[in-house]
Amino acid sequence: MDTDTEENVVAMGGRVVPAMDAVVKVFCTHTEPNFSLPWQRKRQFSSSSSGFVISGRRVLTNAHSVEHYTQVKLKKRGSDVKYVATVLAIGTECDIALLTVEDDEFWLDVSPVEFGELPALQDAVTVVGYPIGGDTISVTSGVVSRIEILSYVHGSTELLGLQIDAAINSGNSGGPAFNDKGNCVGIAFQSLKHDDAENIGYVIPTPVIMHFIQDYEKNGSYTGFPILGVEWQKMENPDLRKSMGMKDNQKGVRIRRIDPTGPEHKVLKPSDIILSFDGVDIANDGTVPFRHGERIGFSYLVSHKYTGDTAQIKVLRESKILKFNIKFESHRKLIPAHNKGRPPSYYIVAGLVFTTVSVPYLRSEYGKEYGYEAPVKLLDKLLHEMPKSQDEKIVVVSQVLVADINIGYEEIVNTQVLAFNGQQVKNLKSLAKMVESCTDDYLKFELEYQQIMVLQTKTAKAATVDILLTHCIPSAMSDDLKA
Repeated sequence: MDTDTEENVVAMGGRVVPAMDAVVKVFCTHTEPNFSLPWQRKRQFSSSSSGFVISGRRVLTNAHSVEHYTQVKLKKRGSDVKYVATVLAIGTECDIALLTVEDDEFWLDVSPVEFGELPALQDAVTVVGYPIGGDTISVTSGVVSRIEILSYVHGSTELLGLQIDAAINSGNSGGPAFNDKGNCVGIAFQSLKHDDAENIGYVIPTPVIMHFIQDYEKNGSYTGFPILGVEWQKMENPDLRKSMGMKDNQKGVRIRRIDPTGPEHKVLKPSDIILSFDGVDIANDGTVPFRHGERIGFSYLVSHKYTGDTAQIKVLRESKILKFNIKFESHRKLIPAHNKGRPPSYYIVAGLVFTTVSVPYLRSEYGKEYGYEAPVKLLDKLLHEMPKSQDEKIVVVSQVLVADINIGYEEIVNTQVLAFNGQQVKNLKSLAKMVESCTDDYLKFELEYQQIMVLQTKTAKAATVDILLTHCIPSAMSDDLKA
């Protein structure tokens, strides 16, 4: 063992036990948005999780540990003092947050954690943190049982992840996972809750952590993980390959659809065959070579890029090979997976409450099982529809605040608004603008399922004031619509 690392780690039976003073307990007070009553927030609640000190007077933890924070405090091992922390960046997609503490006292006698390489299968890992069930530090050991592209629950994304057979419990989130040399190889962030599975935990690996840190250092804020704005199909069927003009030695995946708002739309076409990404050949099942003869989905290569980077994509189009340089931009979904900490937008006229649809909104309205409970049309848009323009959003009547003027409409909930007085509704701001400036005799809202709602313009606008007073609502629209 090197003498320069002997200060930070202690040898024990051939394995190196990491010094645990860098692991801190994170206390957070959250105030979540209230999607049912978007003009106010929910009652605040507290949570505790884990984090660890890295170089540059910074602390890493999970994004979900500090989501919708109003205050974050950190406590060091063996200390009775909680230090107020500042949140520098929250990476929703990768579920990582970066914190710092102004108080110099916090940084005394703390050695930052050093990062190690991506571990191999069956490498030993030790997860350190503050899980529920006690106040002191907890250590659990296991081995790396799988390395693959994982579904990140909090981020609704797919990035590289490690599966380990050590239990990760609530409160462990944000704690480091060390290898047997005492270096950090990841951040504990989620576990598998299933009747047939026990002790399956997931760890965010170092390549994803370094991407987050370097993105923050490069741009001064978190810009995210780019994605290739295409949906593709495997080309494993030999007849399909022949019909597309592929030779026996050519492999790749067929583009089904392209995001119309992305830069890819200008150069790629549906039915193009993507043969390679940045010189790495893509197989017919969409995988690329990964260490030691393993294979991994080619989105792994894309996730290494930063917003603004370019990549060369080689495609086969009508039996001709073409090469394109594509610049990566952050893509937006028609129904976003996150509100990025912003309060929900709303607009009220005559007791009709209009808002925009997001995954947190669906979860708030229909619970964790929103994938089964939400209206089919909204789920279809969530899973399959792409935005036609950068500012397109889905606007719904979320509820009707009952009053004499809106009699007969009270059962309309979570139904999409398609048009207003014959004009297409692109987003909530455009709807609010059209209603506010309307001089027609009637307000006519065209909804999904061929429903319509009609109100007299003058009486509707006059009734709005009384309805707001009755329900103690400070404004008929959210601040972002006033701008």
